[in-house]
Amino acid sequence: MQHFYGLENIQYQHQHTWITIGSFDGVHLGHQTIIKDMVASAHQHQAKAVVITFHPHPAVVLRGLDKPYYLTMPEERAALMAELGVDAVVTLTFTRELAALSASDFMRNITEKLNPRELWVGSDFALGRNREGNVEQLKVIGQSLGFQTRVIQAVMKNGSEKISSSRIRQLLEQGEIEHASQLLGRWYSLESTVIRGDGRGRLLGFPTANLELPLERILPAPGVYATWAWLNGARHPSVTSVGFRPTFTDTPPIPRVEAFIFDFQQDIYGETLSLQFIRRLRFEEKFETVQALIDQMQQDSSQAREVLSHAQPTPDLPA
Repeated sequence: MQHFYGLENIQYQHQHTWITIGSFDGVHLGHQTIIKDMVASAHQHQAKAVVITFHPHPAVVLRGLDKPYYLTMPEERAALMAELGVDAVVTLTFTRELAALSASDFMRNITEKLNPRELWVGSDFALGRNREGNVEQLKVIGQSLGFQTRVIQAVMKNGSEKISSSRIRQLLEQGEIEHASQLLGRWYSLESTVIRGDGRGRLLGFPTANLELPLERILPAPGVYATWAWLNGARHPSVTSVGFRPTFTDTPPIPRVEAFIFDFQQDIYGETLSLQFIRRLRFEEKFETVQALIDQMQQDSSQAREVLSHAQPTPDLPA
């Protein structure tokens, strides 16, 4: 799969494409439905399946958000789309200038580079200045530019809960990791480089792998979670703390993600570690003594082992 940042180097003018456009943050079940169906249709017609997405997220730019927001960063998002069979991802830099383009001008720029024959969108989709390019307007624009607009209905959990990135963010902030994973269609995960911490976990008898994560990346609510730690293709049971370590006075200004990997002694500084969050064991709390914290960490480890011994490869998906 190819991943382009911008339209400048794309060479699809002489072949047909099927395209879909959106932020696709998290690549959740709703996104997957549109993308997988589009890919199947495109390949059936010997066309390329292309996803056009944005970074920064339009909400970050237009609403001036400065708190952690993203479920997935651009490269992670593109990798998830590659698993769905997409031929190319185009990540456009979202600016206020881009937002000010009319829907027809935006689609004309896309058409010149990608030569789309079909545009696949959700029923509530809109683009362009003041969101003027709704589904009906895109159908009109498509008639002049040579593409057909195909509308896909929203995917619902159990027939009633709409699956959306905003809902998943809300669930993560509440620590509802299992519910969030159901809407994602996979276990919620974090992947990054292992960095050196302050060594406090080792002194307590629980050496941890500390992840270096982008500040923009949204994290689950502070707490302790049963997790699978993936390293070099191998899966290891682990328990992970997300938070500010309130038992100690030198609390960090931003939450830390620290994983204690069971029965593991390797030096993995500088390596890439992926954590799959299976269940929240408890919220973060402050202990009166260090020994009380150690006792709780031992209980957390035992509980995590029990949870992981029964964990399924994927979360129970919504009906």
